[in-house]
Amino acid sequence: MERRDDGDELVGSLNHHDSTEEPGSPLDSGSSQQEEPGIMRRNDTYLPVPGEEKNLDVDFVNTKTNESIPMKNLYAEDGSPLCHRLGPYFSDGRRRVDYVLAYHIQKPSSIRRQSSRFSDSNFIRRLRRSLSMRSSRAPLQPKEDPEIAAQEQRTDYHEDDKRFRREEFEENLLETGLELEKDEEGKIPGIGFLKIHAPWNVLCREAEFMKLKMPTKKVYDVKQGSNVVEKIRLFIHKVTAPLHPKVDANRPESFKSLSHPFSREKQHLFDLSDRDKFFDSKTRSSIVYEVLKRTRCTRAKYSMGITSLLANGVYTSAYPLHDGDIEGVNAEPNDRKLLYEEWASYSCFYKYQPIGLIRKYFGEKVGLYFAWLGVYTQMLIPAAIVGVIVFLYGCATVDDNIPSMEICDPRNNITMCPLCDRACSYWKLVTACGTARASHLFDNPATVFFSIFMALWAVLFMEHWKRRQMRLNYIWDLTGFGEEEEDHNRAEYEFRVMKKTMRQEHSTPKGEKVKLTCTDRLPAYLTTVVMMGFMITVTFAMVFGVILYRISIKAALHMSTYPAARYNIRATVKTTAAIINLIIIIILDEIYAAIARWLTALEVPKTDKSFEQRLIFKTFVLKFVNAFTPIVYLAFFRGRLVGRPGNYLYVVGSYRMEECAHAGCLMELCIQLCITMLGKQLIQNNLFEIGIPKLKKLLRKRKSDLDSKQEEELNKTMHRHEKDHILGPFVGLSPEYMEMIIQFGMVTLFVASFPLAPLFALLNNIIEIRLDAKKFVMELRRPIAVKAKDIGIWYNLLRGLSKVAVIVNAFVISFTSDFIPRLVYQYMYSPDGTMHGFVNHTLSYFNVSNFQPGTDPLQPMHLGYKVEICRYKDYREPPWSSTPYELSKEFWAVLAARLAFVVVFQNVVMLMSDFVDWLIPDIPKDISLQIHKEKILMVELFMKEEQGKRLAARDNHNQDNYTSPSSANHSPAQPRSRPVSHANCC
Repeated sequence: MERRDDGDELVGSLNHHDSTEEPGSPLDSGSSQQEEPGIMRRNDTYLPVPGEEKNLDVDFVNTKTNESIPMKNLYAEDGSPLCHRLGPYFSDGRRRVDYVLAYHIQKPSSIRRQSSRFSDSNFIRRLRRSLSMRSSRAPLQPKEDPEIAAQEQRTDYHEDDKRFRREEFEENLLETGLELEKDEEGKIPGIGFLKIHAPWNVLCREAEFMKLKMPTKKVYDVKQGSNVVEKIRLFIHKVTAPLHPKVDANRPESFKSLSHPFSREKQHLFDLSDRDKFFDSKTRSSIVYEVLKRTRCTRAKYSMGITSLLANGVYTSAYPLHDGDIEGVNAEPNDRKLLYEEWASYSCFYKYQPIGLIRKYFGEKVGLYFAWLGVYTQMLIPAAIVGVIVFLYGCATVDDNIPSMEICDPRNNITMCPLCDRACSYWKLVTACGTARASHLFDNPATVFFSIFMALWAVLFMEHWKRRQMRLNYIWDLTGFGEEEEDHNRAEYEFRVMKKTMRQEHSTPKGEKVKLTCTDRLPAYLTTVVMMGFMITVTFAMVFGVILYRISIKAALHMSTYPAARYNIRATVKTTAAIINLIIIIILDEIYAAIARWLTALEVPKTDKSFEQRLIFKTFVLKFVNAFTPIVYLAFFRGRLVGRPGNYLYVVGSYRMEECAHAGCLMELCIQLCITMLGKQLIQNNLFEIGIPKLKKLLRKRKSDLDSKQEEELNKTMHRHEKDHILGPFVGLSPEYMEMIIQFGMVTLFVASFPLAPLFALLNNIIEIRLDAKKFVMELRRPIAVKAKDIGIWYNLLRGLSKVAVIVNAFVISFTSDFIPRLVYQYMYSPDGTMHGFVNHTLSYFNVSNFQPGTDPLQPMHLGYKVEICRYKDYREPPWSSTPYELSKEFWAVLAARLAFVVVFQNVVMLMSDFVDWLIPDIPKDISLQIHKEKILMVELFMKEEQGKRLAARDNHNQDNYTSPSSANHSPAQPRSRPVSHANCC
């Protein structure tokens, strides 16, 4: 044990002087000035890890230097761990792990060849690692082969290069004051972990740099508003008390601590009685992450930060740790377990979310997402109730609807023209009775009211969210938070700048900063424009393909000799086409998401914020076009570009364009919306999110040689950083927001054709909240806590959709439904002011002798008699008029009424929306009063502090001037009194 070996890198913690005292404990001010804890001693040598010669999975430092990183042994002489505490702590069981960096462990080739003689498992691990390296692609050959030896040399070179970069980065981290501990003998083979702890002095220093608002000792009474609205709000809160989770952070507090940006000079303002809890785990990890982003490697050709190190594989992952375990007998109480019990459980589906605890654990950005999702889901409740009432109104009045009664009356004996060429024959209007009755469920006067209601609902939702957001900003002390904080450059941007610098090394003047210009990005921008146009064209082509499918399958079913195939052809074609559209939408969504990320990476945005905004824009455009193109076609184009009997419009040769049913295309639009919305929510949002993680877990179990009992035992002995490494990485909130934005479009844009959309959205969101909660708590690594005071670009997208929804619904009511034609007939053409005769009024006449050659039915006697005149839905002159088959004056009257309705509806609803927006203030009155009160209290606090300093200075001055004779002759001068304050934290 007394032999020293400077060539070995020791696995363990960086413990300064092996002191047993926690660096975060209160330090003597003199000692803190003399020696900064966390400085690396370069000339010290340290004992190797016992039994290290037997361990073949450790890294080796460069043997050419005598410098080594100070390490503390993790293992005792018998090889057992010194500390059995498996929580998020260092090996001493006291210092908390604030952040973890993981990296691959690669053994030198000589040791690998030696180890292969003794262990088959080592050989398998070596083979798996060699296959994973970029340079290891040759077939396995004997170890004496010189090609294999050269290949291993190249592999070792890459691994040594990464290791040297890690060493430099870790030395720089030590110089910032962070404490490090390595664990390379864990339960996960081939993976090493660097655990990082921020001592108290580093936390204080960085909190001051970051201007983190921390609660002071000053506590003031939060007086609730005395107006009627606040009293109603408090009453509702008391009534709904059983619906609130049993979490202290979610309960309304009558007292609030005054917050102020942390300062080491003013630390006496803060309650530092319990330093371990002053900075919570979320804040500690975000502080360490800021230090990691600032720390650079400079020995390489270009400066590398943590993002560059991760991108180049020097470290494989970086993440903060979860607080503890959720399940198990030994699981200690922690915020993660509380979130699982009160938020991520399906049994809590009827309760409010613990937004305060979510923010405390995951940060403000994640907290705002779930707060927004909760507000959106709550607002869907009244929309769903009104939608169900509108639907029930349609059901109750279907038997009183005169147009559908006329269609279903067999005495009318109306013969309709064929729906397709040759294969289709004449048919009776009475056969469309079921479709006409079903259309009335969604096409009735109540849908107009519902469209106006949903337009105002969208405005109320946006206003309600703005007020809720301001309340959260006040509660979370974000009122003074700005977005101008420094955003670090992305690794890819730095790499491109480095290559440009190397190219222009001699042409660039000294001191001039090199950056990427629009000219550098021009090829990427052109690629983006071309690819976006191409993918939108692909979407249109897919929709056109479904149109051709509908046309061809309709003709095929009409020609079929099987009675089952000929029965209810229209419903079969509608449903199958909608399902095909759904499958195409789901597949293209996944493809478009990957292509949008690739295009954004091509543009090399400078910062993560810029990258996210560009990615969101591209993904939204592609997914929106993909989801809504089939719906827009059914709503506004189908049945418009048909022509008339004897002069139909044909595409791709002999394919005749589709017609709407007699009751209009609204029913088909409703079916498409229903299947798309339910399918996307059930398959894409829920089944994928539940099924794919389950499938991955099942495959992991099948690949593992351990049975369930052994795996459970292994899980009990794994450390927290190893358990979190197995979890999936956090990829951001964009996918979660995107699916909700598309759903919001489904709910608002075409709500006139599908009043039940809010109900289906509500049911989905109730499941979605708990599903996302379970995913965040159990299946994903803990994300970095990011401050945010709003939901960013997503609010602008929501506001834009709510404005577009007014216009879209106006066109759906006027052009897709029969609402306007019914009004025009009733008030202009009806002899008795009722709807009697409306069906006959909307049908035009056609002489079958005017069919083009080869388009007349193959079975003209299908109905049992010879047909001379058939009817079709349009406003055209009869064949016996002076201008046969020309558009009639009724057509122009209806068109004028439709356009007038669009203009009036749009302006009236927009005006009402703007009035509601103006009427409701963005900031609640009580919150504005409390913010003003906080400012006054803060000024008073500082005034008292200054007054106390002046009094203390005056007392010191008086005491210096007053000296008694006895004290002057017999005792040394007494030290000056000073104001009572805590010792300087740094």
